[in-house]
Amino acid sequence: MKFTLSWLKHHLETDASVDEIAEALTDLGLEVEGIEDPAAKLRDFTIAKVIHAEKHPDADKLKVCKVQSDEGETQIVCGAPNAREGITVVLAKPGTYIPGLDITIKVGNIRGVDSFGMMASEKELELSDEHNGIIELPSGEVGENFADWLAVNDPSKVDPVIEIAITPNRPDALGVRGIARDLAARGLGTLKPVVVDPVAATFKADLDVFIDDDTLDGCPIFCGRLIKGVKNGPSPAWLQQQLRAIGLRPISFLVDVTNWFTYDLNRPLHVFDADKVAGNLRVHRAAGGEVITALDDKDYTLAQGQMVISDDTGVESIAGIMGGAATGCTEETVNVFVESAYWDPVQIAYAGRALKINSDARYRFERGIDPAFTPEGLEHAVRMIVDHAGGEASELIQAGSVPDTARAYKLDAKRVISLVGMDIPESTQRQTLTALGFKLDGTMASVPSWRPDVQGEADLVEEVARIASLTKLQGVPMKRMTTGVPKPILTTSQLRQQAARRMSAALGYNECVTYTFIDREAATLFGGGDDATMLENPISSEMSHMRPALLPGLLRAAARNQARGFMDMALFEVGAAFHGGEPGEQHNAVSGVLIGRTAPKDVHGTSRPVDLYDAKADVEAILDAVGAPAKVQILRGAREWWHPGRHGQICLGPKKVLAVFGELHPKVLRDMDIKGPAVGFTIWLDEIPTPKNQTATRPALVATDLQAVDRDFAFVVDADVAALTLVNAAAGADKSLITDVRVFDEFIGGALGDGKKSLAVTVRLQPKDKTLKDADIEAVSAKIVEKVSKATGGTLRG
Repeated sequence: MKFTLSWLKHHLETDASVDEIAEALTDLGLEVEGIEDPAAKLRDFTIAKVIHAEKHPDADKLKVCKVQSDEGETQIVCGAPNAREGITVVLAKPGTYIPGLDITIKVGNIRGVDSFGMMASEKELELSDEHNGIIELPSGEVGENFADWLAVNDPSKVDPVIEIAITPNRPDALGVRGIARDLAARGLGTLKPVVVDPVAATFKADLDVFIDDDTLDGCPIFCGRLIKGVKNGPSPAWLQQQLRAIGLRPISFLVDVTNWFTYDLNRPLHVFDADKVAGNLRVHRAAGGEVITALDDKDYTLAQGQMVISDDTGVESIAGIMGGAATGCTEETVNVFVESAYWDPVQIAYAGRALKINSDARYRFERGIDPAFTPEGLEHAVRMIVDHAGGEASELIQAGSVPDTARAYKLDAKRVISLVGMDIPESTQRQTLTALGFKLDGTMASVPSWRPDVQGEADLVEEVARIASLTKLQGVPMKRMTTGVPKPILTTSQLRQQAARRMSAALGYNECVTYTFIDREAATLFGGGDDATMLENPISSEMSHMRPALLPGLLRAAARNQARGFMDMALFEVGAAFHGGEPGEQHNAVSGVLIGRTAPKDVHGTSRPVDLYDAKADVEAILDAVGAPAKVQILRGAREWWHPGRHGQICLGPKKVLAVFGELHPKVLRDMDIKGPAVGFTIWLDEIPTPKNQTATRPALVATDLQAVDRDFAFVVDADVAALTLVNAAAGADKSLITDVRVFDEFIGGALGDGKKSLAVTVRLQPKDKTLKDADIEAVSAKIVEKVSKATGGTLRG
């Protein structure tokens, strides 16, 4: 939205500077995108006087002029027909930039004669399109700055242009008057009244307007007046200047009037050449397939349901968007029909997008103009046309009625503090709303018809705060408890998820966030895919079931990465999986996958394929981070998607499973298109018991200065004996003294014979009250051998 300072002052009585106005507009929510000051590009031009002019010796149309400037007498070669002795001109010295030519003047030689500058025309200074001769000033002192002279003698030509950004919720600011209203409410001036003296009707029009019943929802009111005997031609200079300043090209007075009111009062209008209209006008919906040549000389094919205006011969205008060329005004137009209507914003937006027409009328109608101003806006236009182009006006022709937009909301002065945090007196709030056009009756505020964005009590608070300036808000700290420690906000489950994320990331995993829904095939591989978890209306076939585990999503992500050449990766996810379709049939879990090798290929051989012990180490680290018990059992018996002999379940007894880790089944990897070794893990956070004594502090450190003793044992046992059975038996020999039992070697075959193996363990003995003697160590060793032999049937290897 562009407007000039003088245009704004047509509605606002103010002494504020351009900078003050720009700052206020941005603060009001009408952000200033740019200010164009024509005087700035004219600062280098000065006033001079031609003291002598003679014909160029080698050119019939050129003259050699002696020009008096503030730097003395200079010589300029000029081709303007009005260059002559005695005129006052605008001088551009060498080095001056000419905006209309986009060049910088230099000392030149024109057919053998030196020229030290240029005398400018209005087009060369972008003051108008006049270029038939150089500027002749009626007055002015030699050396005076031309911009300063214009500011006094012709201020419209150095009128600053302000451009603001309009948000979709402020259609009232698409007119200069709406902008002036906001500035007046802020206190930057006084809003001038806008009154119109309607043109008295002298006859009854010989045409009528009808709105089809199925179109009243899109056009509730259509007004017009017929004016006979107008004389179309160029617009007044002030009107042309204002349109040019905002980037519009003056066409003719009748067309320029509609453009001017579109920007001045946010009232789009259309003018028909009445002599080209056959019969009456009808507002209706297109049947589809009609073709109209619009005012932009392009043909548009209408779709069924789009609103149009037709006469007896066919469609003559695309309603609310663009008129037709067949009934457009020309210099020969003498009788016109001026139209003012209200069009539904949504329907105009749909039609405009479908037809791909961008016009000022569409831009305003689809955001919402003032429906109550429809008849009055027409009267403003008719008055201007009659005053400047003559003619006689008919009686008002109206179809439909002004839609009822009346609504009121309660003004609660205290809500400004609760919603915005600004302490504004109630009297100031009422004064602000009144200045913006609201009508107050007690505590109720009636919304003006030009503000479709105000839809509730909170919007009243927003208007008050906006005018008062949100920049005045002061930061106030929230109230804090004076005593005690605030109660923790996060639940135990949330804290565990947070800790699991941090530890997984610290271990080198990348977090994934996959969809909760997966395809049936992947769900079936992981124990799901039944009707209980099937979606009734899935987004796609690849999202038909709720995921029974997190691993399918991670493996799908890994497969996509491998397809792009990334073969080695570590991925994890924290989230919910579903073992049923009813509320509560879900569980929170942490899952991760390690795929490929532990590191890139290396000449020193540090790279190796990942194995289940990598997953085991990571699971134990995460369990420790989330506060799981240290003493656990590792058992087999996991679900079928784990490798049957290369996995482990971390349990607190046979029925309390905290986590599972190991290699994924080869069939699963094949079906999920995973290449290379792949191990993974899943931790069920909800299965981890909550500590009985919850405390934020760490337990006291228990240390001893007594020397620990390590003893190694090798047992020959049957090949099917689990190492865990042996370890647990050895640890139970003396629970107070034995702190750790670790397997460090396994040997199969050789002299042991078939069906036998050797397991070697290191047992750590940590005394607490006295140093161990040989006898003490021997006694504990005997107990270890006895316990292991009894539990496994093995013997101590010689």
